This record gives sequence, C-alpha cells and structure tokens, in this order.
Amino acid sequence: MFRNQLSEKKIRIIRWVLVILWIILIASLFYDPVSSYLTSPETKWSPLKIALGCVLLFQGECLQDKPYPLGTTIFWGAVIPGAVMMLLVFGHETWRRICPLSFLSQIPRALNIQRKRKKVSKIGKVSYELVRVGQDSWLGRNHLYLQFGLLFLGLSLRILLINSERLLLGIFLILTIFSAITVGYLFAGKSWCHYFCPMAPVQMVYNGPRGLLGSKTHKDQKLKLTQSTCRTIDANGQEKNACVACQKPCLDIDAENSYWKGLNKPGRKLVQYGYLGIVIGFYLYYWFYSGTLEYYYSGIWTHEGDQLANLFNPGFFLNGQTIPIPRIIAVPFTLAFFIGLSYFVFNHLEKVYRSYQIRIQKPLEKIQVQHIVFSISTFVVFNIYFLFAGRPLTRLLPPIVELSFNALVIMVSTLWLYKTLRRTEEKYIREKLTQSLRRQLQQLPFDLSKYLKGSSVEQLNSYEVHILAKVIPSFSQEKSLQLYKEMLRELLQQGCVSSVNSLETLQDIRKELDISEEKHFAILNELSSENPNFVL
Repeated sequence: MFRNQLSEKKIRIIRWVLVILWIILIASLFYDPVSSYLTSPETKWSPLKIALGCVLLFQGECLQDKPYPLGTTIFWGAVIPGAVMMLLVFGHETWRRICPLSFLSQIPRALNIQRKRKKVSKIGKVSYELVRVGQDSWLGRNHLYLQFGLLFLGLSLRILLINSERLLLGIFLILTIFSAITVGYLFAGKSWCHYFCPMAPVQMVYNGPRGLLGSKTHKDQKLKLTQSTCRTIDANGQEKNACVACQKPCLDIDAENSYWKGLNKPGRKLVQYGYLGIVIGFYLYYWFYSGTLEYYYSGIWTHEGDQLANLFNPGFFLNGQTIPIPRIIAVPFTLAFFIGLSYFVFNHLEKVYRSYQIRIQKPLEKIQVQHIVFSISTFVVFNIYFLFAGRPLTRLLPPIVELSFNALVIMVSTLWLYKTLRRTEEKYIREKLTQSLRRQLQQLPFDLSKYLKGSSVEQLNSYEVHILAKVIPSFSQEKSLQLYKEMLRELLQQGCVSSVNSLETLQDIRKELDISEEKHFAILNELSSENPNFVL
C-alpha cells in the first residue's frame, strides 16, 4: 500500500499530514478545553461519556470517574495499537516511510547542517565527511541492548507517570522529538531509527522476515529503490537513492536479508523473547496494582491525576491486601521479572524443539530452529497485545465491531505465522541468487532467444534460469567468469554473502558456471583489491 507504489512526493505529503496531526495531539496535551465535553455524563449522545457513581473497585475501594480530555486516550488507545497492527500487516517498510519521528530526525540532513568530521589525506588534502556509527563500535555492536533498555525505561515511566499525566506525556514526546533531531545531526543516515529509537525492537519483533503484505524486494529486479530505502528528489523531479551506508545489511533496503543476518546479533534474543515478557508484565501489572483487570479495561488509567504523589504508594494489591513495595520499585521489578521469565522459557523451548527434531531424525539448523521459535513468539505476543491494546476504546463500540476486530487480529496473525514459518535462510538465498543470476544473464552480449522458445530471461522461473546458466560456459569461459564476478560483487555489496561463506553459499552456481574453487578465490581477490570492505 505505502511501499514503492507511492512516489516519494506523495509519501512526503502523508508524512507532513501525520506530523501536523501529531503536533496537534501534543498541543492538546497542554491545552484542550473541548474534548472533555465528549466525556461528560451530560453529553448523552457521546459513546465516550463516563458513568456516574462507582466505576470499579480499586484496591478494594470504590473509584469514581470524572470528565477528562481525550489526548492520552487517543495516543495510547488508537495511535500506538494502530502502529503495531501496521507493522505486522504491511511490514516495517510502510511504517518507516511514514513515521513522523523518522521524518523529523532527517531535518538536519534536509537543512544540510549535519555534523562532519575533518579528514586529511596522505597528500595533505583536507575534506569533511558525515559521521557514521561504526559497525564495529560499541554502539554498532550493542545498540539492541540500548534500544531495549530505552523501551524498558519508557514503559516503566509510562505506567508510573506519563500514562495519565497529560503535561508529562507532552514533555516526554517533545523531548523524544528533540532527541531524534539531535541524533540526526550527530550521525548520518537513519541512525536514530537503527541505533537509538526504542520502537525499533518492536518493529523487529512484529516484522520478522517481512510483514504479511511486505514486498519481496530480493525477487523484484525492476525496483531501483526498494522498501524504505533512503531517497530524495532531484531537480528533475526524479527519485534518487540517498543511502549513506549507515547500517549493513540495512533493514530499509532488504528487510529479510537483515533479518537472517541479524539473528545471531548481540541482544537479538533478548529483544525477541524479552519483548513478549515486557508486554505480559506491562498489562498484568494493572491487575497486580489494582486487584482487577477492569481497572485497565475501563481506561480510567489514561486520565488519573496525582501520579507523582503515587510513586511511593503500595505498588501491589494481591489477595485483597496491599503489599508495601513502592510503585517506583514494583513497576520495573514486574517488567524485569516477566522479561527474564519469557527469555528463559522460550530459550529453553528452542533447545527442546531442536532436540525433538533430532530425535525424529529431521534435524534442523540452529538458525532455522531460532526462526521458528521467534515466529511463534511473535504470533503469541501479537495476540496477547491485542487482548489489551485499544480495548478501552473498542469496548465502547457496538459488539459486532469489537468481534470483527478480534477476528481481524486472529486472521492476520495466523496468516503471517503460516507465511513466515515457511521461510528459510536457504530459500531466501536461493531466490536472491536466482535474481542476481537473472540480471547478469540479461546483460550478456549473447542472443539467448533460441534457448528460451520465445520467452525473455525475465519471464523464466527459478529452475529455468539455472538451466540457462549451465549453457553459458559453452559460449565463453571468459563471459562465464565475468558473470560470476558481477554476481558475487552484487551479493557482497548487499551483504547477502561474505568473503568467508561465499564459497559454500555459491557452490551450486559455481558448478553450473563451471567455476573452480581456485577461480572463485581469484575473483574474490580481484574484488577485494577493488573494494577492501568486501573482505569481512
């Protein structure tokens, strides 16, 4: 929907609309004399009107409601759940192209005021280059821990303060915007999105290899700018690639490649399994704190006052009794406990499942087992999330609407799981190799029509492309080597293979093109001399 079918010009309009709406929402958190009218019990026609008298029992005592502005309710009950639904259905590529925060983080680039580093060449020539986050730097290696830590901190603050304190939520959102802009000034590219944004782990979990309707960029050779690749518009109105190589492999260029290459990245399991735990702990805390889940479903937590005064009040109410542990300790403790529990359970599940596959003599690679358990955990957390997220609003709608929403959640998550479980890294690489081979075949100065029976190379299926490749050595060994070299160059540039694993990964292609191991290493040496970054 919002992928490459929409031009950058149209996407910019959508971004500006979303930014303006976000600014209006933030402004309403500071001043909103209007929306409280919709929640007044005297507004009989409004589905948002509150009930008079005792709303629910909170820690065993009657809790009454009062009219309130809708800013926090809209943000927590509609905006955030909508973003999560979009991630699983349309994939990160849709969200990244329209995300207001990602857009605002690019203001320094648009104004050409990004920080630059002075560089002096061997001959004394001075130049200035944009500062990038080094892949081997501490941040480059450990950013998932940082982002998950920020997510943990943000959710703790949300329960303790910003859930219902409109002023604090407004300040929090403004500080987040300025943080994104600051990172956009300090580092090139989408460094905020890749290395700092606490929403990035959420995107990683719900996207998986790709969203339910996500694009198959590795199979589409027509696209020059794939998925949410950084792009700009030149003086002629044409879209241009604006990538500055801030991350490799890049989630915005090829999400599935980034997924498979990142499964063993430091912090990846913590993000996947820890996120499930943090979601469970987050929503169960409302029960632990109040003594009833009705406290959450009523939505009264979106507009309670005096949250600062409640920081040191008892944080648990279990079995009809308050437990004298301050909320400021109880909240992070609950989240941390469920993070640890979820991590332990699903990490153990990986081992059990792998042992089971060995026992039935159908062993799977470790990375495939991890992928399967990751996918199951995403399915579980998505459905748990929507047992709670948005419910204070959806329960105000007619029952048929809420039932339809429930059906939608189950349907899209089941379809996503079915689609995702069938993916393997081997299948992805094979599809990628086929497309790369197809591109190189099209560039050969040979008339291949007599082998294609009226079809073009583009119309051939995977099997036919590989059959065609086998005849290339009969034309010219030199052309066969050139084809292999260009294909290897492309795969190295995209991070699909490395100099270490390319020999094994391209084994079948080498046989088809009659390329020996010695020739492979000779070509690899040529490429490394042209670009030392290929030697990983």
